Amino acid sequence: MKFGIATFLTDEGIRPDALGRALEERGFSSLFIAEHSHIPASRDSPYPGGGDLPRKYYRTLDPFVALTAAAAVTSRLVLGTGIALLPQRDVIHTAKQVASLDLVSQGRTAFGVGVGWNREEMRNHGTDPATRGALMDEQLQALKEIWTTDQAEFHGAHVDFDPIYSWPKPVQQPHPPIYLGGESPAALRRLADLGDAWLPRAHTPPERIVEVRNWLGEQGRHDVPFTVFAAGTDPDSLRGYADAGVDEITLELDTLPQDGTLRALDDLAEVASAHQ
Repeated sequence: MKFGIATFLTDEGIRPDALGRALEERGFSSLFIAEHSHIPASRDSPYPGGGDLPRKYYRTLDPFVALTAAAAVTSRLVLGTGIALLPQRDVIHTAKQVASLDLVSQGRTAFGVGVGWNREEMRNHGTDPATRGALMDEQLQALKEIWTTDQAEFHGAHVDFDPIYSWPKPVQQPHPPIYLGGESPAALRRLADLGDAWLPRAHTPPERIVEVRNWLGEQGRHDVPFTVFAAGTDPDSLRGYADAGVDEITLELDTLPQDGTLRALDDLAEVASAHQ
C-alpha cells in the first residue's frame, strides 16, 4: 500500500516546489491538492466539516500552476488535483491544462474531480447547482474526446462545441487517470461509467470500501484503484484500509509555513513507514 499527501497549498504555507521536493525525499507516492477559485462573501452553503470555514479555503493556489512548480523539481511524485471542481471550469481550458501538466511532468498527472459543495461559488461561475452532476458527466466525456481525438467535437445538453483542434495531447494513454471523488450513489455511478480510480474521503469506513469494490466488480469494473483521501494517522483506521484492499492512502497535511511543514512530514513519513 502506497502513501501520499493531501493538502491545501496557499500563499501562507510552504511553496509547492519545496513541498514536492520534500515529499519525494521522504518516499511519498503522490501529492493531491485542493481547489477553490474563490470563496463568496455570502456563507449560505454550510461547510461540510461543520463550524466556520477554515482560513486555508480562502487562499488556495491555482492547482495546475502549483502542481507544475512541483513537477519541475521532482521525477517520481504523482501530481493530483484533490479535487478539481470541474462543473465550475471551462472544459476546453481544463483539457489544455491537464494535458500540459501531464506533458511537463512526463506523465505523472492524476486528475481528481468532484461536483463541489459551495453553491454560491458555483453560481458565480454560471453553474446551476441543480444540474452540476449532469454537467460534469458531459464534461468528462468531452475531455476524453479532446484528449484522444485530433479533431474533437461534442454535442450535449450542457456541453456543446463543433470540431476543434487542441494540443498537446496527454503523455499518459489514453489520458491521465480520472479520480472520482464522492461517495453518493450518483458519484459511484459516475465512477463506474466514467472514472478510472475512486477517491473516497477518509470518513468512509473500510467495510464500505469493500462493498463498493464488490459493487464495481458486478458492473464489470474489476480494475479500479482506490485512493483514500486526507486520512488521519490512527493506526487501527490505517490497518482497516489496508485490510480492505486500498491501493493508496493520502495522509492529511496541515497548511503550515515551510519549517512546520517539514516537521509534520517527518512525522507522517514515520506513520507511513510503519504501515508499509
